[in-house]
Parts: sequence; C-alpha cells; structure tokens
Amino acid sequence: MPEIPLVPAHWCFPAHPTSVRRARHAVAESLPHALRPHLGDDLGLVTSELVTNAIRHGACREGEDLIELVLWPADGHYWLAVSDPGTGKPVLAHPDADSENGRGLLLVDSLAAAWTVRPRPVCGTSVIAGLPFRQDG
Repeated sequence: MPEIPLVPAHWCFPAHPTSVRRARHAVAESLPHALRPHLGDDLGLVTSELVTNAIRHGACREGEDLIELVLWPADGHYWLAVSDPGTGKPVLAHPDADSENGRGLLLVDSLAAAWTVRPRPVCGTSVIAGLPFRQDG
C-alpha cells in the first residue's frame, strides 16, 4: 500500500500589510514542534518576504484581493507557495547600498534550497520556495 502524504496546510489572507504577521504566525504554528528551532526563523523570514511582495506587487485591490499560502513537506524540504492574483513575474534584483527596497528575493534566494515563480492555472502567480529540514530520530 502506498504511503499517504500529509495534507498541505492552506491559508488565505487579505492583501493587507497586517496579513504579513498573521501569515508568518500561521506558518510557524503549523510546523512540528521538533522542527521549529531549526526551521522556524528562516521559514518565518521567507514567509514575510513573499507575502509582503505579494501584497505590494501582486494584489490589485488592497484588502479585497486574497493572498494564498500553501505549506507542505516533501523530499526533505518544507515547501511554501505564496500566490497572488497578479500577472507579474518577480525577479531577483541587486539593489545598490543606498536602496531601501529590493532585497526580499535576495533573502529568499539565500535561505531557500530552491525557489521558482510559476503562473497559476486560472490567474495569478505563485512563488514557491523550499527550505531543507532533517528529522532526528
């Protein structure tokens, strides 16, 4: 009999700045307790950056559009997909030292083992990032 996979955690938040903290908290709380010390901070930072970008660049109507998050373990990683209704494709920027913005995907790139941008089947864009984990015992 095949192993039945875990059901992914799924959330929808309004495209509003207050959702960043709520999303980070929801993701952290969904991690197994044993992984929180090893993965919680990095996954929280990736969540914050991706949700912030989705709200700023992917939502058309602040507070009305929804930002969707899906979190699931697979192949030794926790995968986070953050989706918004926008059609733009986020790109890795290299801002100068005086720039106040543009470092979010640099952080994601440095923390994630892999990340990508995918169009959604109906409308919108998903940014997917995988952070490695190991389970002791």
